[in-house]
Amino acid sequence: MARWCYRHRLVVLLVWVGALLGLGFSASAAGTNYANVFSLPDTDSKSAYDLMEKAFPNTSGDTDTVVWKVDSGSVTDKAVQGRVQPALDKIAKLPGVGAVTSPYAGARGSAQISKDGRIAYAQLTFTKRANEIPKEQVQKVLDTAQAAERSGLQVELGGQAIQRVQEPPQGLSEMVGIIAAAVVLFLAFGSFFAMTLPIAIAVFGVGMGLFSTQLLSHTTDIPDIAPLLASLIGLGVGIDYALFIVTRHRRGILRGMDPEESAVTALNTSGRAVLFAGGTVCIALAGMLVTRLRFLDGVVIGTSLTVVLSVLAATTLLPALLGFLGPRVLSRRQRRRLAAEGPEPEKASGLAARWSANVQKRPRRIAAIAVVVMAVLAIPVLSLRLGATDQGNDDASTTTRKAYDLLAEGFGPGFNGPLQVVSVGGDTAKLVQGLQSTPGVAQVAELPPSQGVTVIQVVPTTSPQSKETDDLIDTLRDKVIPQAGAEAHVGGVTAVSKDFASVTGDRLPLFIATIIALGFLLLLVAFRSLVVPLTAALMNLIAAAASFGVLVAVFQWGWGLDLLGLGKEGPINAFLPVIMLSLLFGLSMDYQVFLVSRMHEEWVHTKDNARAVRVGLAETSRVINSAALIMVCVFLAFVLSGDSGAATAGVGLAAAVALDAFILRTALVPAAMHLLGNSNWWLPAWLDKRLPHLAVEPQETAAPEPTGPTGPATAIHGFVRTTDGDPVEAASVTLMSKGGRQLDRVTSLADGSYIVSVPAPGAYLLSVTSSSHGSKARQVTVAEGPVVYDVELAEGEVDAVN
Repeated sequence: MARWCYRHRLVVLLVWVGALLGLGFSASAAGTNYANVFSLPDTDSKSAYDLMEKAFPNTSGDTDTVVWKVDSGSVTDKAVQGRVQPALDKIAKLPGVGAVTSPYAGARGSAQISKDGRIAYAQLTFTKRANEIPKEQVQKVLDTAQAAERSGLQVELGGQAIQRVQEPPQGLSEMVGIIAAAVVLFLAFGSFFAMTLPIAIAVFGVGMGLFSTQLLSHTTDIPDIAPLLASLIGLGVGIDYALFIVTRHRRGILRGMDPEESAVTALNTSGRAVLFAGGTVCIALAGMLVTRLRFLDGVVIGTSLTVVLSVLAATTLLPALLGFLGPRVLSRRQRRRLAAEGPEPEKASGLAARWSANVQKRPRRIAAIAVVVMAVLAIPVLSLRLGATDQGNDDASTTTRKAYDLLAEGFGPGFNGPLQVVSVGGDTAKLVQGLQSTPGVAQVAELPPSQGVTVIQVVPTTSPQSKETDDLIDTLRDKVIPQAGAEAHVGGVTAVSKDFASVTGDRLPLFIATIIALGFLLLLVAFRSLVVPLTAALMNLIAAAASFGVLVAVFQWGWGLDLLGLGKEGPINAFLPVIMLSLLFGLSMDYQVFLVSRMHEEWVHTKDNARAVRVGLAETSRVINSAALIMVCVFLAFVLSGDSGAATAGVGLAAAVALDAFILRTALVPAAMHLLGNSNWWLPAWLDKRLPHLAVEPQETAAPEPTGPTGPATAIHGFVRTTDGDPVEAASVTLMSKGGRQLDRVTSLADGSYIVSVPAPGAYLLSVTSSSHGSKARQVTVAEGPVVYDVELAEGEVDAVN
């Protein structure tokens, strides 16, 4: 497939461009129809909602609030009323506004004025839900209301519709993330053309994913946070997957391979790992379905579709683009050096090789330090409290946060989250008395009944996000309502949030067990080992605990919130653990696959665990760390999205990826694998026979890859010696084709001599490994006759070739 895409690159590019433009045109013509459906069956708040929907069917429009405060005097003063009331009358006539309830309209309106007379509010009922109202209409409401401000009179607005207007421009976070990723890619590659490849793949994958999700929103319920999360994960994996393939391709060209052969080899090695990694991400995302929360179904659809399209772009569009670039995928300096000095095997040198050797020498110390760091970061997770964020968590400079604070100041902290006790039978008067006498209740108001349903508004004395309000809801349900002998249910936004957090918390263990079990089975089949998937599962749990510890410290305890400009501390959104764990488990599995697949490839060749772990870490740590740095940049950019859920997920995922790549995969995993030794690759024989074969690396075959004319079989022979000239006994000598296939493998004799069989003339890689004298690999060209090639090994030397 890679070869076909490379040779028919213009066709492939035109198909992708046509598909992107076609989907984009269709999506823009159809518009959006996102719907936030919180379905919580068998909960008290859902029963209350169903009763209210039946009795009061005309309350579907979004209700927002205009709040004003005077520095002196009263809001009922003629001067104040003369400025505010005309503005409210003007707002009532604006398109999209259904009704305005003013505090100046009769005796009933007096309840909308605070006891000290300095704060008042008016309710605006729009004709549609917040996400269906055009932003231009809401902006006119905002401008009209705030035009009434003057010195000594503050006017603020709150509500879901108003909140949408103050969000940053759509696409800002994605653009910032792409720019940051481009900088990292340019520093990693040193080539403008190579830098653009991962960006292009991510843009195509995310663009088509978002357009497809937008079209699907007309056929199924997809929440409005789904596109944000899809673009967040799509940008990350799209850039990362292309980065892994392009890195392998560049390495092949530097080793003297033809660009087409290098691209095919890169897709047949790193491309396989990308397919496998993308599958693990989709499976982890699909794990959300076991929670049976309808709200998350649309998130699964949007994010999984974007990941699938990103993988498809990386495996079909990328080889086509590589065909257009040819050798220009290298930097100018690399091309000049390649032309002047010829191909050279790439060495695992510099910091990566030194760190890999250091991990091999001190695995216990490094593992202990890594475990301590992760444990300390995980401590805050013990105080994790799930709930729901509201406009009290917005940034202090926003009008929604100011309106929230003014209402809390004038009418009490519980006014922003009133409870709705919905009664359908029993003694309502006794229920109202019981509610009024309950500690923690500030105000009780019984509304006129409709169709046998009575709604009683209960305003708590504490804020919607406080633990005391959660306790009050339990008290009303368990004691007050049963003692009054009424048939009633407690609803309202605060009660729904509490029930959602409870349901999510109850189903979280099943969800975690499901995605860990699925990930375990995939790695078991891929690497044919019991220990590798067990290690991966344990590392995923450690990464999850530490990243949630960071989330709690930042968003629940408030550490660094002002620095990030993310508003006020509060509970962690109830849906966030499920979404974050899905994304985290999928992404961490990516890094595990890329790291261990290279180790497994070396293990298959040498059966030397220490070498396999050392070489695998030395050759993949740099690209994994670059990929992680790109992910961190992309995720942190979503702090600018204006959506508190996406911002929280962005910070949490950035912390998770950084900890996973820089501490777990770079330090703890290789250290643990050194300590475990050959048992890393243990699998019972009976299980090995029953498992299907799924190769993350290409099949090992003895097929030659000659570069010159075919001829009779020949040989390479010589001696393996130290730098002092002493023979090296029992050194492993492996002959490999250009594509990395093992062709022959022998062990040096007591005098250091060896001989390997060569199937035909051509260019080959000769790898020599000794546990006591390091390793070396060189390219050897064989003509018509046997070639004499002596190898010198220096103690502790690492010269690994992929």
